[in-house]
Parts: sequence; C-alpha cells; structure tokens
Amino acid sequence: MDYKYIEQLLERYWRCETSLQEEEILRMFFLQENIPANLQPYRHLFTYEQNEKTVNVLGDDFDQKILGMVEEDEPVKARVITMRQRLMPLFKAAAVVAIILTLGNAVQVAVSDGDAQHAVPSTAAMDKPHEGPSVAKADSVQNDTLQHKLQVPVSTLMK
Repeated sequence: MDYKYIEQLLERYWRCETSLQEEEILRMFFLQENIPANLQPYRHLFTYEQNEKTVNVLGDDFDQKILGMVEEDEPVKARVITMRQRLMPLFKAAAVVAIILTLGNAVQVAVSDGDAQHAVPSTAAMDKPHEGPSVAKADSVQNDTLQHKLQVPVSTLMK
C-alpha cells in the first residue's frame, strides 16, 4: 500500500499548513490497526485525544461535589484586637533596644574600670567655674574683637 498521501499530510502538518479536515484524516488513519513501522512514532500524537476521552472522565456527581464545597458557608470568626496586642511588637522591639543599651553600658563600664590608670579626668570637674562671677563672661570680654577695633576702655562698656 502506498502511504505517500499520509506522509505529505504529515509534512504539511509539521509546517502548520493542514486544514481541520486533513487533520481529521490523519487522526482517522492513525486509529487503524495496520500502520507502517516508519509512521508508528506519530501514532500516539494523533490518538492521544481519543484515548484521553475514555480515561479521564469526571463522574456525574463531580459538579454537585464542587458546588457543595463552594456553597458551604463557614461562620467568620471575628476577633477583637486590643491596643495592647497591636502595640506588642513595638514593646518587644523597645525591650530588645533596652537590653542592648544596658549590655553596652555594662561592657563600657567594665572596660573603663580596667583602664582606670589611663583615665582622663571627667569633664564634670573641668566645667566647674572657678572663683568669681563667671569665667566665661570674663573670657568673652577679653576675646571680643569689637572692643579692639573701637579702642574703647572696657570699664566704660561694663557700666
């Protein structure tokens, strides 16, 4: 038997040039029992649709099951969320920051106690004013550039 027409249809099928009627001819040909060996690899391609129609058929009750699952109404469980519950993540974050700062201060104190021999005097002792009304006021009067330009005695400006 000459299968040239089928082979021509297959060539046109691979180039996407066949019509629906020609594709149906190919399907009908591959449903036959006697197919040449060189065309056997293409058999499953054209018989797949026929085989799947019989294998994967949904039951008649499938639609009823799906509609039953969709239509089931479960009550919505509303929860009241208090302000405390809403702010709980912020409280936790603040606690973590406090712990980190506390541990940092503890490490700093431990390190600075070990370096007590090399410690610089605290700035609080330096900031204490010496005797007199104000050391800063006296310093600013001496360093004022305006007074040097005007050449006016300080005693007249202080009155």
